[in-house]
Amino acid sequence: MMRSVMLAGGFALGALSMPLLAQETANADGPVSAFTGADLFKLEAARTPQVSPDGREVAYVRQIGDIMTDRNRPSIWLVNTADERQRPLVTGAGGYTSPRWSPDGSRIAYVSSDEGGAQLWVKWLDSGAASRITNLPDPPESLAWSPDGRQIAYTMRVPGEVLKLGEAPDKPEGAHWAPPLEVYDRATYRTDEGGYVKPGHTRIFVVASDGGAPRQVSFGTFDDDGPVTWTPDGRTLVFHSIRRPNWQTDFNNQDVYALDLASGAIQPLTTRDGPDANPLPSPDGSRIVYFGYDDTRRAYENTELYVMNRDGSGQHSLSGPLDVSIDDARWSPDGRSLVVSYDREGVKRLGRLGLDGKLQELASGLAGASLDRPYTGGDFDVGRNGTIAYTAGDTAHPADIFVLKGRSGERLTRLNDGWLPAKVLAPVRKLEVTAPDGKTIDAWLALPPDRAVGQRVPLILEIHGGPNTAYGPMFSTDVQLYAAHGYAVLYTNPRGSTSYGEAFAKTIDRAYPGEDYGDLMAAVDAAIASGVADSDNLFVTGGSGGGILTAWIVGKTDRFKAAAAQKPVINWTSEALTMDGALFTSRYWFDSPPWVDPEPYWKHSPLSLVGNVKTPTLVVVGSNDYRTPVSEAEQYYTALTIAGVPTALVKVPEAGHGSIAGRPSQAAAKAAAILAWFDRYREPAKAAVSASSH
Repeated sequence: MMRSVMLAGGFALGALSMPLLAQETANADGPVSAFTGADLFKLEAARTPQVSPDGREVAYVRQIGDIMTDRNRPSIWLVNTADERQRPLVTGAGGYTSPRWSPDGSRIAYVSSDEGGAQLWVKWLDSGAASRITNLPDPPESLAWSPDGRQIAYTMRVPGEVLKLGEAPDKPEGAHWAPPLEVYDRATYRTDEGGYVKPGHTRIFVVASDGGAPRQVSFGTFDDDGPVTWTPDGRTLVFHSIRRPNWQTDFNNQDVYALDLASGAIQPLTTRDGPDANPLPSPDGSRIVYFGYDDTRRAYENTELYVMNRDGSGQHSLSGPLDVSIDDARWSPDGRSLVVSYDREGVKRLGRLGLDGKLQELASGLAGASLDRPYTGGDFDVGRNGTIAYTAGDTAHPADIFVLKGRSGERLTRLNDGWLPAKVLAPVRKLEVTAPDGKTIDAWLALPPDRAVGQRVPLILEIHGGPNTAYGPMFSTDVQLYAAHGYAVLYTNPRGSTSYGEAFAKTIDRAYPGEDYGDLMAAVDAAIASGVADSDNLFVTGGSGGGILTAWIVGKTDRFKAAAAQKPVINWTSEALTMDGALFTSRYWFDSPPWVDPEPYWKHSPLSLVGNVKTPTLVVVGSNDYRTPVSEAEQYYTALTIAGVPTALVKVPEAGHGSIAGRPSQAAAKAAAILAWFDRYREPAKAAVSASSH
């Protein structure tokens, strides 16, 4: 339940208990009903597929809604690639993640939070026995088996000393004093979801796979980050880190390192100015691929896949000429190519990338397990025998496990087929949009399931965050809840979005918000021209970058009846100095810090336009948001109040930036609050004009 609702103007927001369409309809297969907030607890999604060495089974994380704990609880399941039979590997009241097959396929390592904190466990598949391998103070991450199966490498934070600045007087016995002072001396002193950073550094460890005391193998005053991978001979670990004196402020300059396990020596394999990360040795150990780009201090660069010899020589980009950003990669078993994932035109795809730089598409429609909005996403893995498993879905299906057979993908799981077909979902169609300067903009239009042919309906423009991300034809609970309530939902990839080439993404560099406003207005015009949207019933919302654009839009036009700016940045100067990655904004989105040249910060701040706003605007934020800090939303709420604009502030308790829709009840209540706000200003729907209309 939403506990923090602040109102302006003396009115109440209305019920937050999901006032969503609930009537039943029928089809040839029986009764169907509208998608509601309560359905968020039923949704399941697949992620993190891991193919067994023989290719016969896929281990994956099955994300299941738990109505009693209000969590999306992860468990680990196995599915057979030949007959689609499923069996649970690890389930229960805890959370189970990060499955990793042993090299011989006899065991699976995973992380379990069953017994007081996340620990490394191993399960023997022949007997079904499981054993806790570690007893760690912090969660282990980036699990990696040694090639002989005798050890497992992982990363973990090692506590450090707190900077001491004086001390309090001696406390009398039995006295109740205030907590001690908190002192922070790191450049990045808090992170969204992680909160305030505890002193210490991430280190690499190895532990025997059948238990025993872990051995720390990396040291120093640096963070050695995963993923960690072994060379095939088992002698070396490769990883990325920033191991230089200015590591705190030079935060985007990771290099690839090789750690010799016998001597403990650490050798840098890359040294350029720019992030080099996630190294992956080839099957024969002769080469290493890694991800990175030359850092030009721009807001966006395509992430390229590079290859080098094991000693760091011969570095060159494999994907640079392709003008795509590579998300993930796996070597083919023969070492002659890599399977990679990348976005193109709003769709996540799999491709085979040769060492000659040629890319062949293998599959499309990959989907992730984040379901509130229709972002591109998805995971994949390649088995030792070449089997490729991946997660995929569409606008009517959350992510399931697929396996690539021949030239097509075969669906192995049907996680929501037992109940979701009984729900009438919003149909989603592609909408072509031409921007004012002639650019083609991709957009999708979801229609209310009960819309009569030819009827014009209220429209919600839903804007993605980032801003360098992309929406696509994916399942979205927000879209379905809005449509079930009688609204058409328009979502787009305006300039600045990824998956359309580096130049398109860079068009908003040093100019955000800017011309993307024209793209969004052109999309709304196209939705009206299609015969679907009622031009007198337009609404706008979006989160993060979409929240910024929502606040920008209502400062530019009065065409929307109401707005909901979710987790926005409203003042670039304050955001640059309070966000969790505060070193980023002033370096990559602006040319100078705000005290050197404040004008560009103010020019692109929605706060500068508050005097123009007449649109009733709701402001929504997670109470623990450190990415677009709560103070940004509170500034906007206060400014709108002073300006006399109808407004309210909704806080999602205990939620960060990324987890604002992480708990099903809060995701449903947040959507309900936005709908309740829009309903205040929504006019009656217009009747259908004719059966032959759109």
